[in-house]
Amino acid sequence: PGGAQRNTFTQEELRVLVETARGAGRPVSAHAHTAEGMRRAALAGVETIEHGDEGTPEVFRLMKQRGVALCPTLGAAEAYASYFSGWVKGRGDLPPRLVAKLASFRAALAAGVTICFGGDVGVFPHGDNVRELELMVEYGMTPLAALEAATSGNARVFHLDDRLGRIAPGFLADLVAVEGDPTKDVSELRHVRLVLK
Repeated sequence: PGGAQRNTFTQEELRVLVETARGAGRPVSAHAHTAEGMRRAALAGVETIEHGDEGTPEVFRLMKQRGVALCPTLGAAEAYASYFSGWVKGRGDLPPRLVAKLASFRAALAAGVTICFGGDVGVFPHGDNVRELELMVEYGMTPLAALEAATSGNARVFHLDDRLGRIAPGFLADLVAVEGDPTKDVSELRHVRLVLK
């Protein structure tokens, strides 16, 4: 949160990292905040980019073209704004870094980038994971699109859609029953009545 972000790897280093991981049968995910880091990661062939705080429309078009998904970690961004800027949601203006983060997320949506669900939980309390879904909706996704990102979308992006992500015979499932309709209001996921495994 303090100081300028700097890119860690050169384009060639990233290419070799991704190539080596692929050779071992492993997909690659990149932790990237800057537009240049995201661009390098997408060109190197990573499958997902986590954070993407400073993503630009150009970078998101590249990600869309190359099939690179974004895990936006909106909950973590808000938590950091609270911890380091003293920001309180609903009071005062958004801190500049959070304004940039939200612009980046909206640019990813506008470009049609696949969105993953993952909140960087630990930055905010475990058990409050639904916060990420609520923010995904607050900042531009429909409730249904956010739910799909967290279920069938994540299963597809993480190459687990042969056994996760839908309700079907032979698939693994952790199912929850909630009081209301989360396709209309994702906050209903806070009102769990039943968990099935």
